[in-house]
Amino acid sequence: MALNGSDVLLPCTFTTCIGFQDLIFTWYFNSTELIYHGKIKSKTSEPVLVGRNPRVEFVGSTTGKDNNISIVLKDVELSDAGRYTCHVLNPKEKKAQHNATIFLTVVHKMEKTDNTVTLIIVGVVGGLIGLLILFMLVKRVVLFIIKKTQDGKKECLVSSSGNDNTENGLAGSKAEQKAPQKA
Repeated sequence: MALNGSDVLLPCTFTTCIGFQDLIFTWYFNSTELIYHGKIKSKTSEPVLVGRNPRVEFVGSTTGKDNNISIVLKDVELSDAGRYTCHVLNPKEKKAQHNATIFLTVVHKMEKTDNTVTLIIVGVVGGLIGLLILFMLVKRVVLFIIKKTQDGKKECLVSSSGNDNTENGLAGSKAEQKAPQKA
């Protein structure tokens, strides 16, 4: 889809397993009108223009990683709407011809899409997730405070073994033990 008066990219790339030499590529409008014709000697050379519509500009490159033979149609008009076909003929592939088709629609103005329902749904879901996280944090803080409050009210019980009870002189302590009195 293109806006009337704008420039539009018509992408086309090709792949080959055996390389190419003297490759021919063409662009047609509605299968009959030739709008671009180019030749490429080899992978290391850029395309050579054979013929073109004055409103068409070649923007691809075949010397890089991609074999890109894309064009830009300049100052699109409503009459430019239709089918654009990119043809590639690689003589190394025994005259097999490959093509790709693009259907172009030209409009006076781009229509705005009403995303109100989507935004409401995203807002509600995001708000619920936020509330859930807030609830979990508040719960954790409250439980922490309750635990600390209860820890302060606990009585500390001290226990010790009889062997270590040296302060009160009980049996088993290291304090001096007196013999039991005989009655």
